[in-house]
Amino acid sequence: MVVITELRADTIAGTLDAIAERAPDTSVTFATESQVMTITDLVDASHAVGAGLRAAGVEHGDVVGLLCPNTSEFFHVLFGGTRLGCAIAPLPVPVSMRNIDGYVARLQRIVSTASMKHLVMSEQFAGFADVLRPRLPGVQLLDAAALRRAGGRTYESVSASDLAIVQFTSGSTSAPKGVQLSHANVLSGVESITRGIEVNPQDSGGFWLPLFHDMGLFASLTALLNGRPSTIWSPVDFIKNPGRWLRRFSETGATISAGPNFGYDYLVAAVAADEAYGIDLSRWRIAFNGAESIADDSIATFLDRFAPSGFRPTSMFPVYGMAEATLAVTFPPLLRAPVFDYVDRAALSDGLVVPARAGAAGTKAVANVGRAVPGMSVRVSDTVDGSELQADRVGQIEIRGDAVTAGYLNHANTETFAADGWLRTGDLGYLRGTDLHVTGRLKEMITVRGANFYPEDVESAVRPVSGVFKRRCVAFAHLDPAGREQIALVVETDLDEPTERASLARTLRDTIKSDLDLDDVAIHLVEPRTIPRTSSGKLQRLATRTLVCD
Repeated sequence: MVVITELRADTIAGTLDAIAERAPDTSVTFATESQVMTITDLVDASHAVGAGLRAAGVEHGDVVGLLCPNTSEFFHVLFGGTRLGCAIAPLPVPVSMRNIDGYVARLQRIVSTASMKHLVMSEQFAGFADVLRPRLPGVQLLDAAALRRAGGRTYESVSASDLAIVQFTSGSTSAPKGVQLSHANVLSGVESITRGIEVNPQDSGGFWLPLFHDMGLFASLTALLNGRPSTIWSPVDFIKNPGRWLRRFSETGATISAGPNFGYDYLVAAVAADEAYGIDLSRWRIAFNGAESIADDSIATFLDRFAPSGFRPTSMFPVYGMAEATLAVTFPPLLRAPVFDYVDRAALSDGLVVPARAGAAGTKAVANVGRAVPGMSVRVSDTVDGSELQADRVGQIEIRGDAVTAGYLNHANTETFAADGWLRTGDLGYLRGTDLHVTGRLKEMITVRGANFYPEDVESAVRPVSGVFKRRCVAFAHLDPAGREQIALVVETDLDEPTERASLARTLRDTIKSDLDLDDVAIHLVEPRTIPRTSSGKLQRLATRTLVCD
């Protein structure tokens, strides 16, 4: 077995070169583009791109933007740049041209934050250069294919401490920030994933998340840097036809994939119960479920739907991670079916974990996302005085380890780290034994008339209501006309008749009142696909508040 811990290389490109010597024909298939890239191809292409970047004026330590979909060029530039000693910043690709001004404005903020002088674009975006060039003055736009065609070899002195990747956060809860990841951070993160799921010679990957997203990027890198084959699809392939994607995933025989909770909801909605018998998922060993709240009903429905396909409950893998940790923070033990705590919702909002009966009124299911991965430490601290909390007390999750970022790009980081060096994640949760349970985001807790509520609780209560389009809704704090904080709920619906919409609004209020004993809610019904989403498909609460209420 080729395992990254055996390679002992200090840099990403050095690790790739060592893998190429052992498994030169290992391939990555880009299914959407009908491309196949071997590791030997990648080594050659990365040398050429590195030389091309150097000829274009890129210097050691520069941050270079990369605008590229899920194609081989993404890896050509990533490894070429890190071989040269610059840092690559994967940028979100435009989903459509409908809000191109908003997209470009976000790119402008990223470019400014990173003091970016060069941006590499794939062939697919060649026509987009004319749109970007006048809006990004001072930034040289480079063509990825042209860089590779220029040829040459790259021999630069690069160290483990050099910056390798700047991962801009998705912005689901705030403005994007550039997470600085060194070569040592990235290789440590890949090693943690490798050991956490015990990558073996029979494993192969099948991924649809965008490569510029941390889960998509580091899941793919883990397969690549372990010399394991993988198939990568465009996220558009998945979103447009999840059922077709699942069948193609099955045909590849892949054993590992990754996605947020909504992705598993999409698969259930796309594949009817009688169709599941025709899909073989028996080889699917690890189904990472992370990047957003993990719902017990979603998992239960998925397991029931795909049991006839041979999908095992122990393959569902609820995890916790973030870009600041080079992805992996906690994993459950292998061969353990998903575990949930059922606790009193009101007590949890007040920071206490009180066991409750599953299905009883006022009960919340909280996913057990396992213990710290190898090389990582996790603790929970009081949100007021920073003291470490004992088990079954809710506080801010803090992490420490070799894969953890040194901080954000061009940011003071004064609030990012505790005095003793632990990274404050901004997430709330609690420990039970050594197992972590994530309960929400610190900044998103809503207080109404002295009672605390998690937005996820409001959303979970109404997602199953008939008339809610594809379970899409978001809740957030909002001031009513009198200046009092209340909860606003934005729900997508395809109902057109005024009477039907009024009936849906009443049902939503009744459901929230019944489930949460909360009657001060402002309901906003919007058209399907109105709620903004991040590049990975997560619904954005704060952006929705700006769009609908501000």
